[in-house]
Amino acid sequence: MNKSDEFFIPDNEVKFSEELDYSRVDECIRSVEAFSRISYQSVYIIDYFKQNFLYVSPNPMFLCGQSQERVRELGYRFYLDYVPENELSLLLSINRTGFAFYNDIPVEERKDWYISYDFHILNKGRKILVNHKLTPLRLTSDGRVWLALCVVSAATHTDVGHIEMHHIGTSDFFEYNTVSRKWKRKQIPTLTDGEKSVLTLSMQGYTMVEIADKLCLSPDTIKKYRQRIFEKLDVRNISEAIAAATNNKLI
Repeated sequence: MNKSDEFFIPDNEVKFSEELDYSRVDECIRSVEAFSRISYQSVYIIDYFKQNFLYVSPNPMFLCGQSQERVRELGYRFYLDYVPENELSLLLSINRTGFAFYNDIPVEERKDWYISYDFHILNKGRKILVNHKLTPLRLTSDGRVWLALCVVSAATHTDVGHIEMHHIGTSDFFEYNTVSRKWKRKQIPTLTDGEKSVLTLSMQGYTMVEIADKLCLSPDTIKKYRQRIFEKLDVRNISEAIAAATNNKLI
């Protein structure tokens, strides 16, 4: 068996091929391409029936120095070539446990969930820690994922893992422990209006002194706001805080 085939497991085998309307796939690709164009997000589409990539955006973060066409041609071979060998077993484990979790979700709710996790990719030999999110685009009638949308961004953590299943519209999520091999229910932290204001103004490029002036507060108070934000989001600096808050839709 080709090692890349190990990512395509019985838990998500697409059986009802007669249901797959490939005449509408181009429409789906154009929509994702438009989203990529205006957001400049690094995105790609997986086809679990044909076991390949249907679309890869031109954002360089995920390309590892290759063209988008080359990464699309590689498909799942991309992971074998551009993920550190010692992390491939982690990706396979995430794949298995993610689909096992997913199959316990009622079919009618499955489009409302996404999985998020961190791993390294190799760009000219340099390891870059990225966050990877995957959500269904098209399902078969029995709830198997036919097409999936993936979004790649800079990770806000400093190590691999952080495997989470999120349900859109709720503050609860499930985190997977790779040691106990169990999922634990957790809650996304909430930010106060003051903390959101500090983050929003930081995103706009204002300094702490300028933020203090705009909010009619002292610089020391703004510093305390930032420290609370860092603690809540488990980050080290304002750049990571902005990324974490954006990823978790807190602002």
